[in-house]
Amino acid sequence: MTMLSISPRRRREWMEWLSGYAFLAPSFIVLAVFTYFPVAYALGLSFFKWRIMSGAPTFFGLGNYQLLFTSDDFWQAIRNTVYFAVGSIPTGMAIALFVAILLNRPMRALPIYRTAYFLPTVTSMVAVSVVWMWIYHPDVGLMNYLLEQFHLAPIRWLNEPRSAMPALIILGIWRGLGYNIIIYLAGLQNIPEHLYEAAQIDGANRWQLFRHVTWPLLTPTSFLILIMAVINSFQAFTEFDVMTQGGPLGSTTVIVYYLYKQAFQQFNMGYGSALAIVLFLIILGLTLIQTKVLGPRVHYQ
Repeated sequence: MTMLSISPRRRREWMEWLSGYAFLAPSFIVLAVFTYFPVAYALGLSFFKWRIMSGAPTFFGLGNYQLLFTSDDFWQAIRNTVYFAVGSIPTGMAIALFVAILLNRPMRALPIYRTAYFLPTVTSMVAVSVVWMWIYHPDVGLMNYLLEQFHLAPIRWLNEPRSAMPALIILGIWRGLGYNIIIYLAGLQNIPEHLYEAAQIDGANRWQLFRHVTWPLLTPTSFLILIMAVINSFQAFTEFDVMTQGGPLGSTTVIVYYLYKQAFQQFNMGYGSALAIVLFLIILGLTLIQTKVLGPRVHYQ
């Protein structure tokens, strides 16, 4: 069929189709080069044994995965990551919701408060980590100064296995607070005011307003924050690299730092690629589980 024999309507549809794909092409090329190809390459490389400094890769089959699941270091990294996620996500969400409710009412200088809470989100994580290293300094740090005011013994925050992860959890909560507050504020402002008025007419107090109006209508917002927080906690890296380098005694070696150490310090690229694929599957599995279990409990209206 020649172009001349195509009807004008059909020709217009083809031109719209080509125009659409032409506009999508730049984004698709960027995704293909910087996302799809690296993922496919990492998947293929995970079946090879390859140390960059020791020659060409050799086919290893599922050997990297077998070494991975029998490694005590891997399971310690998984435990540390879960510890970080469980310690930071529920507390961070609760504090963010409380602050968002306070900021959702009329007050003076409200934009300043909102900006102040959001600043940590847009600040370089390296800079934030360096500042918090000084806050946790055992001799001149702010945290130990506060403990001294309550006549408590100083803590070597980043130098002891029992306190290093809690210190990083506190940082993680503070770091994610601004983003969560903004999302919760958007959810709160989307709740119709007449629902509160109707509940107050029926005699509802503040707790009942929150329990029966605010919280059910915030479940989509909480669901989004929870999914994003789980993903971010399993991808946390910079603060662990800058502040503790996985120590002391491996107590802060999370899964991404373990991957970095294997692939870019020990140059074991095949093993590191297997780690990356397993991490992707873990995050995907957790997201699907949350969607399956919590999705039906979300109230969108």
